[in-house]
Amino acid sequence: MAARLATVIVNYRTTDLVIACLRSLRDETRGLPPANLALVDNGSGDGSADRIAATIMAEGWSNWVSLLPLADNRGFSAGNNAGIRLLLQSSEPAEYFLLLNPDTVVRKGALEALLDFAERHPKAGIIGSRLEEPGGVPQRSAFRFHSAIGELEQGLRLGLASRMLSRWAVGLPQPESARRADWVSGASMLIRREVLDAIGFLDEGYFLYFEEVDFCLRAARAGWECWHEPRSRVVHLGGQSTGVDLAASSKRLPGYLFESRRRYFVKNRGPLYALLADLAWLSGHLVWLLRSRVLGSTKRAPPMLLRDFLRHSVLVRGFSLSGEIS
Repeated sequence: MAARLATVIVNYRTTDLVIACLRSLRDETRGLPPANLALVDNGSGDGSADRIAATIMAEGWSNWVSLLPLADNRGFSAGNNAGIRLLLQSSEPAEYFLLLNPDTVVRKGALEALLDFAERHPKAGIIGSRLEEPGGVPQRSAFRFHSAIGELEQGLRLGLASRMLSRWAVGLPQPESARRADWVSGASMLIRREVLDAIGFLDEGYFLYFEEVDFCLRAARAGWECWHEPRSRVVHLGGQSTGVDLAASSKRLPGYLFESRRRYFVKNRGPLYALLADLAWLSGHLVWLLRSRVLGSTKRAPPMLLRDFLRHSVLVRGFSLSGEIS
């Protein structure tokens, strides 16, 4: 009997969290027989693979969880692709593939809500869950595609300007019912197998960040719809693998975030538009810095944000599509 759902989780030094995630999935997948899960250890190098393997054996999960240890950390796209390839080796691959972060806990009924929506909307190729804090406060998990005006809004971070530019802002308001989105968070993202057949896997030129944006854009260009289904509730403890929480600004942002951003714009919108997007963000950020100095604002940007942005921008790095992670 073909599996209805296959799940991929990529672990990088988050053993306790991934085991908690598996426990939350255990009861959910019992109602979806048969279900398969590929757990990819992305070269953690800290004994994670051994601990996870021991837990799978001790809990009796080997009938639905397969561990795939990789030699090195290949990033989000390559790690998920390795899991998808493993699951596709089945003689009867699943109809749907769920990409799930290791720092998540699946609420009751979350998987069934995704599958139910997918089966009632055959044009929906990608469906994302409502991500939330442990206490139930929603996180942004449905978005518009990035644009030059959206980059200006992100750089400005000003109340009046943001309201005026709200129709271009990347983050969509948290919907109370299912709604179309340009892209959804890869922390809990259901993909119809037909989409993979049509457009291929995640672009491994992205180490981390923007890979799901790129994938959803490719799917949209191939005629597939992307939806956000808030009935599927998933707790997301953001930034556990990277140590970076984009909702907070106390830590320096990693270089691979800026590299991924540049790759996305150059690849999908072209060099000139990538330059325009960089200039838009830079203009907005400089206005924000000036206003903060004049008004003595207590809000702070991540450390060295301007320097890091310029270092990885097309203004300095040109229009390369390299997947460097410096």
